[in-house]
Amino acid sequence: MVRRIPRRIARLPIPMFRRGYGWMAGGHLVMLEHQGRVSGTNHLVALEVVARFADGVAVVAGYGPATQWYRNILRCPDVRVWDRRRRGVRATATPLSESDSLAILERYRRQHRIAARLLGRLLNIPPLAVGGPLPPDAATKLPVVHVITLLPDER
Repeated sequence: MVRRIPRRIARLPIPMFRRGYGWMAGGHLVMLEHQGRVSGTNHLVALEVVARFADGVAVVAGYGPATQWYRNILRCPDVRVWDRRRRGVRATATPLSESDSLAILERYRRQHRIAARLLGRLLNIPPLAVGGPLPPDAATKLPVVHVITLLPDER
């Protein structure tokens, strides 16, 4: 059973990003604005960056495929992202394949051993908390999403 980070703590970075202080997260977090699949209203969530690419970032649905923001981006992949000094940039959120997700999770765990162990223990996700290879179903339990930032001429 996955433990939940208290909502008040999980939402602490959101005002920081809204006011333009996203750079204070040191590039470890992004804020994603996504549309509710039922209500149609916009929602904000702060997420940890697990990989950076030339065209965007990868984030993980730490509570699994039932995570609300993950289910919302499956319905409507058009999002806005706040990252470092960029605010409200249009982007597209695309779930990665299981093999790509597994590779990213493995690389994150290798490069950020302490953070991965801490998150694994905190959220009760044993694959992150222990050494050895990740189980093949890790990518199914922890889906990875590529947030592709649209360039200004693509708006």
